[in-house]
Amino acid sequence: MNVADPPVTMRQAIADAAAVLDAAGVGSPRVDAELLAAHLLGVDRGRVAFADADDAFVTRYRQLVARRADRVPLQHLTGTAAFGPLDLRVGPGVFIPRPETESLLEWVLAQRLPPNPVIVDLCTGSGALAVALAHAVPGARVIAVDDSADALDYARRNAAGTAVELLHADVTADGVLGEWDGAVDLVVSNPPYIPDGAVLDPEVADHDPAHALFGGPDGMAVIDPIVAVAARLLRPGGVCAVEHDDTTSQRTVDSFVRSGAFTEVTPRHDLAGRPRFVTAVRTG
Repeated sequence: MNVADPPVTMRQAIADAAAVLDAAGVGSPRVDAELLAAHLLGVDRGRVAFADADDAFVTRYRQLVARRADRVPLQHLTGTAAFGPLDLRVGPGVFIPRPETESLLEWVLAQRLPPNPVIVDLCTGSGALAVALAHAVPGARVIAVDDSADALDYARRNAAGTAVELLHADVTADGVLGEWDGAVDLVVSNPPYIPDGAVLDPEVADHDPAHALFGGPDGMAVIDPIVAVAARLLRPGGVCAVEHDDTTSQRTVDSFVRSGAFTEVTPRHDLAGRPRFVTAVRTG
């Protein structure tokens, strides 16, 4: 007589999942195991331990964990990415916003902007910065630009119900947003900036669109044109913040300085202490 296997507890299911993810090289195996369980259960991560692990859950959970072990991004499996206070819709075809960019957002939100400012987000991707700023700065007119139709599909969903205006355009094209020359209060950008040939984790290399990642041999192919666009768009005293690769801080500073259009050009770091973005003020 065969004795049936005892039912799997939630604690054991998560421990088993974490072990699988750890063996696959996932950077945060326990956290990802808990977040995948929370996603399937439709509860917050903190409530997972109080849920039951019935047979149907265990079957679906193991399937989802196997996909994560294949290094499919967690955000593609859940369909969302956290960015500051937001949960953004993401998936194949759009860059997944990273916590590093939240440092840029925090710096921007600490600046004194005029009432009802005009804000431009270049290379908006999922709309992360644009949507966060629209929520945080009531009365702002926020214009978000990207040249990827797939990315703009996600940005459109994320911007629903906000003041964000989306524009399908190449930010490096001559005269982009020309009607706003000299009238913008803030320009932000998280552009493609990884130098060609950089070695990336499978979640990034195999799933983020290369067009949103790579910025030419030195990572500056999009940043340099963005500096020129910002110089044209910003009013005197307007502020710019541009994210960059952690190897290209000085190159980004040099780009702002070479333009001759900015003062207070300042390299800044993310929460991990890595050089992450440069800020500058448009001269009068």
